[in-house]
Amino acid sequence: MHIPSSGTGRAGLLRPALVVFVLLSALTGLLYPLATTSVARLLLPHQAAGSLIERDGRVVGSELIGQAFSSPQYFWGRPSATAPAPYNAAASGGSNLGPRNPALAEAVRERVAALRAADPGNPAPIPADLVTASGSGLDPHISPAAALYQAPRVARLRGLPLAQVEQLVAAHTGRPIVGLLGEPAVNVLALNLDLDRLAPPR
Repeated sequence: MHIPSSGTGRAGLLRPALVVFVLLSALTGLLYPLATTSVARLLLPHQAAGSLIERDGRVVGSELIGQAFSSPQYFWGRPSATAPAPYNAAASGGSNLGPRNPALAEAVRERVAALRAADPGNPAPIPADLVTASGSGLDPHISPAAALYQAPRVARLRGLPLAQVEQLVAAHTGRPIVGLLGEPAVNVLALNLDLDRLAPPR
């Protein structure tokens, strides 16, 4: 009886393994991504392109990534803990500070102080999402309550009626999918862009 050498046996096992590896790599690394990307671009072209927001022919941001607004004439978004700058899409992540960490308490106190200083006449409670960062650090949304808390400040500094600014917030409040998935949310960048259209900053 002929027994193949160990080298021949290894080669006999290695060849089909390599063939399967190449085929699966082509299928999952090339064909599948191309197919899903093509379908997405066909059915959802705006989302497949990054949900970009354009104004006057130029891209000013994405619906999916927040931006830092520091002027009190704008609505402020949720704080970001990304490094080295807020809303850094290349370094998505949270601060990883636990609820008992003194650094977290100090950061919240500083954010509360900044909001109070920007609108000292507003005695309303500050919504939590205005003083706590999201897990990704890129959240482009705030709650309707967080937007409405800021509406009196923005209306006063822009010289607009409060009711008009509140209507703008309502127009930019996204509803849960099918009325069940998610919470109502306001996209801060889109809101501020329309605010500039309504009344340019002074």
